Amino acid sequence: MTHELDDLITRLQEETRLVETLHEVGRALAADLDLPRIVQTACDAATSLTGAAFGSFFYNTYDLNGEVYFLYVLSGVPREAFEGFPMPRNTRVFDPTFQGEGVIRMHDVRADPRYGQNPPYHGMPKGHLDVRSYLALPVISPSGEVLGGFFFGHPEVGMFTARHEQLAGGVAAQAAVAMDNARLYQRHRDAAVELQRSLLSPLPRVDGLRHAWRYYPARGIDVGGDWVDLIPIDEGRVALVVGDVMGKGIQAAALMGQMRTAVRALAVSHMSPGEILRQSAVVLRTADRARLVTCCLAVYDAHAATLTWANAGQLPMLLDVPDGPYRFLDDGAGPPLGVVDYNYVEHKVPFPAGSHLLLYTDGLVERRDRAIDAGMATLKAVWQGTRPVGDLDAVADRLVDELVDVRAHEDDIALLVVTTG
Repeated sequence: MTHELDDLITRLQEETRLVETLHEVGRALAADLDLPRIVQTACDAATSLTGAAFGSFFYNTYDLNGEVYFLYVLSGVPREAFEGFPMPRNTRVFDPTFQGEGVIRMHDVRADPRYGQNPPYHGMPKGHLDVRSYLALPVISPSGEVLGGFFFGHPEVGMFTARHEQLAGGVAAQAAVAMDNARLYQRHRDAAVELQRSLLSPLPRVDGLRHAWRYYPARGIDVGGDWVDLIPIDEGRVALVVGDVMGKGIQAAALMGQMRTAVRALAVSHMSPGEILRQSAVVLRTADRARLVTCCLAVYDAHAATLTWANAGQLPMLLDVPDGPYRFLDDGAGPPLGVVDYNYVEHKVPFPAGSHLLLYTDGLVERRDRAIDAGMATLKAVWQGTRPVGDLDAVADRLVDELVDVRAHEDDIALLVVTTG
């Protein structure tokens, strides 16, 4: 009686452990939108739960002959274990899984009549991992699409039971939902990014001025309203702009397009920077009274070798002149556009040949775990490491690499770096 009770307690404890494991796996998969990580997590969990010597997931993709499946992840063995071997073909063993026909569980795959029926190997290629016990499950999305299949192997006979099949099936079902969500998320994100990039048309080339610019959307589906611009005004004068429509979503992106167009039109009408910002605020009040927009606009005059600017709530530009200290142009920014009717103060500084200017939005320097002042100090230190500035594209890339994790940042990033001469 005591032995029976002990066995019952042991079985209940093991069942509890399995249920908790499935729950934790499901929670981890549901919280993730990274497709490779989802598949690896699911494959690792199912391999462990089934006691398989190794597990794998093959994505259900085809070549022109309709015969190749892409190996996505492996568990239990290094990836090199499959190097040099062909991907699973449309054989009697593998094909039912990729067709979504159901689970296949074999106590000894080599004794099954479906095994060894296909040339050229008529079984496993020489050097392949030893497999006797075999378990395969299709991964089918809620819409009915076969996304791929999980395959588990063991060198001993009879290692997979109905319980193992049930556990692996639970993981496969959770993985299918998570993979479908991740693919949907990626499609929406790609569409959002494409919309934003279409609104940010390429910047023109201007004689005597080199530039590089970058835009990175925030991690997430909603687009933002960050932008940079370079606007030729007349011979020898060009406007440099950075702006940010506060908020996210299609409306923010659309308003960004309107504000960028308005600033361009006002700049080529030969208004001064302060007046351009004041008139842009009028456009904003007409277009969307509920949103605020920050914007900094500088006009470079090549003949006078000067830079004249005004700032409406935007972070200060970074100025770097030859033989001089580099500094933030923080000489009194006005309020964001749309707050009040405001006469924006203009400032002027020398901007001789060989000078550099960096315009950027707050996504470059602000993070949840870092104060914006600390981010700006880091920006200044990174900039110092780039002096003297040479390849502007390399400078722009280094600023982003040093200051931001573009895979996880929570705000849009836009920057423009220019140099004269």
